[in-house]
Amino acid sequence: MIKVSVILPIYNVEPFLEETFESLVNQSLKEIEIIAVNDGSTDGSESIIKKYAKKDPRVKYYTQRNQGQSVARNLALQYATGKYVYMMDSDDILFNPDALRICYEYAEKNQADFIFFDGESFSDRDANRASWNTKRTHLVDENKKYDGTYLLNLMLDTKTHNCVVWLLLINLNYLNRIGHRFFPGIIHEDELFTTILTLKSNAIYCLKQSLIKHRIRSASTMGLHFKKRNLDCYLTVIDQLLKFQDSLITRKFSKYTLSKVFYTGHQIPFKDKPAVFWRAVKSGYLKFIGLKSTVVFWIK
Repeated sequence: MIKVSVILPIYNVEPFLEETFESLVNQSLKEIEIIAVNDGSTDGSESIIKKYAKKDPRVKYYTQRNQGQSVARNLALQYATGKYVYMMDSDDILFNPDALRICYEYAEKNQADFIFFDGESFSDRDANRASWNTKRTHLVDENKKYDGTYLLNLMLDTKTHNCVVWLLLINLNYLNRIGHRFFPGIIHEDELFTTILTLKSNAIYCLKQSLIKHRIRSASTMGLHFKKRNLDCYLTVIDQLLKFQDSLITRKFSKYTLSKVFYTGHQIPFKDKPAVFWRAVKSGYLKFIGLKSTVVFWIK
């Protein structure tokens, strides 16, 4: 029986990939599968994937043309057979060799839809360190069932909301039951995926441990300066979230998110600002962006 399916989308991470694989194949929980999807890498990543697949039958790999993390993760989910899925970035490290065992046993004990835990993040020297929080388990109790709307409200109110999937272990039956997958063709896809995942659940549990080291690189989504595409993709996230549910909590999330990203969006070239701002105005999102962020976006 496969207890955890680890989903690993891979794109041009050759310098870091062996360390990631080593942290997985040496986990004390042996009943795992590692589903690696080569998302059109142009470096030596595929040869590393093949090397680990040859020496460890738990490593399965698939190759696709470059289509982004959403499509790669959705492909891997088609083949996942574990009771739980863990979606890991391909340059991250599970620094605790018992991490997957601890998560699996805790989720099983509580019959959770999903659990969340803490992580550590570190930056390459040339990366622009994003200011977001990987520590939030201190806000709630262990072994207590939480409703998604309550949790999201709490995280937004305390400014500790974190959308990343690599801080979650998700019950695959729950994921399939709600018919949830990643929205293709965008970056910041975790924002939409984890928010809907949370709002649909009333059985979320917190594990008060830090289990993963997350690398922020200059070439990664979180390591880059903002561009027009970042803003466009955030607007798509809000479009899709409000299509899923137009409510007090999703509007609160929209204000929390768009006020921050348009404040940061002052970095994009001035020539790109009118189109993306007009899109937000036409969608009725000016009320979410707010006056301060609007002024900073245009003037700073």
